[in-house]
Amino acid sequence: MAEGCDLALQAALEADQLTTELAANEVETLLTTQEHRWWRVKIQSFRSKSHFLLYAGRYVKRPPISQYRITSFDSRTVKFWYKDKKLHRRVHVQCSLEEFVKLWGQHIPERYQHGIRSFGLFAPRAISDTSALVFGLLGQKPRPRPKRRSWAESIKRDYGHDPLLDDSGQKMVWARRVPAPSTP
Repeated sequence: MAEGCDLALQAALEADQLTTELAANEVETLLTTQEHRWWRVKIQSFRSKSHFLLYAGRYVKRPPISQYRITSFDSRTVKFWYKDKKLHRRVHVQCSLEEFVKLWGQHIPERYQHGIRSFGLFAPRAISDTSALVFGLLGQKPRPRPKRRSWAESIKRDYGHDPLLDDSGQKMVWARRVPAPSTP
């Protein structure tokens, strides 16, 4: 892929179809240095909402935009800012919710790629505050947290036997703790 793009750029340079402030030899040097760099161009469509949610679910630990950069939002629009590194300044953007999700979706990593940190909307400290808001915006109610299994139920489920049954199949009950023998 990169070689094809490189050849196309070389051909465009030779045909004087590239408009740039750089001299021709500087562009040639730039293309030569970037020739061995790994470039990845990804265009993806999703078959269904569930496919998108499975894909997006891998990214919830590290969103591409920090919470403090979202300046405001309502039922139709989201306003946020980003740093333009070429202009060396903040750029404020207003877009619809659909556009915001599309922009956000471009930053979701591939399968088996993992996020490193959690911050912003999905930080462990903030999730209790933001989850109600997210469910409210989606018009859904969160499922109740399942009751924690006891250690005996976990062993019964995973290994197929009840650890609280004795050799004769009778249910064991707690009697007392036996102290460790003292050493002289």
